Amino acid sequence: MNLSTLDLNLLRVLDALLAENSTTRAGQRIGLTQSAVSAALGRLRHALNDPLFVRQGQSLVPTDFARSLETPLRRTLDELQTLLSGPEGFDPARSTSSFKLSGSDFYATLLMPKLAELLGRKAPNMTVQLVDLVPDSYVGILENAEIDIALIPKSPFPAWIAHHPMHRSRFVVIARAGHDRLHRAGLRPGDTIPIDLFCDMGHVLFSPEGKRAGMGDAALAAAGRKRRVVMTLPVFSGVVNAVSASDLIALLPHQFAEHSAKRFRLEIYHPPMPTPEPELCMVWHERATLNPAHRWLREQVAGILDDLTD
Repeated sequence: MNLSTLDLNLLRVLDALLAENSTTRAGQRIGLTQSAVSAALGRLRHALNDPLFVRQGQSLVPTDFARSLETPLRRTLDELQTLLSGPEGFDPARSTSSFKLSGSDFYATLLMPKLAELLGRKAPNMTVQLVDLVPDSYVGILENAEIDIALIPKSPFPAWIAHHPMHRSRFVVIARAGHDRLHRAGLRPGDTIPIDLFCDMGHVLFSPEGKRAGMGDAALAAAGRKRRVVMTLPVFSGVVNAVSASDLIALLPHQFAEHSAKRFRLEIYHPPMPTPEPELCMVWHERATLNPAHRWLREQVAGILDDLTD
């Protein structure tokens, strides 16, 4: 293949096809008609001497050669976009950029409403999606450009991942208002629940994976104790709803508990054992660090989440 004769716009089409596996959806992604995408695919097949995609039902399945191009092509297009944008060339009011963030519903509740208001004022044509965080997969989805930013606890990151610390969350105990057993024990909101009572009560655990143990259980195990986890839920909002409608209790990040307490008639107590206070980070692929639109969005997210630090 002679690069001097290749229309580089075809690479945008290939990138969209690799992301969508459909000529119709690829066209919608980059503003072309389905017929234009099909014609571009024909030219790509001729230029690269490979079928690139084979039809399987309603989807296009990439060949091994096409799949091998996906990550380096996405990286190259991102770098080219950054190069051509220039450091002073970004105007949020005119931006039509689209970004995907990945995080738990903690951020759906405490970040996205404020971000929606901010985007409405400053970047009305920008699109931001919050998608579910798939545990233990953020490395792959960042590397393959399936998401742009992940909001996750700090951990050892690969060298190609850039990160920005956001906030820490301490754990508190939530219970429904007027919980008979807690009140019979002479406890009031803000008190520490005795460890025997804490371990004997039924607990709801936040766990996207459905695990039956978390940070609180590790902290209890260090003290030689164990609690009764009788329910797990994949979202914080589900935990709050379950606790508000039952005699179960739960450990939650203090910001989410305080935000939900009034609406769901919850009372907040302290756990009997010391628990870790994980540091939450915003992480992204370093190839996007200098992208002006990406950098602007990171700054807005960081500014909103600064309010969660206390």
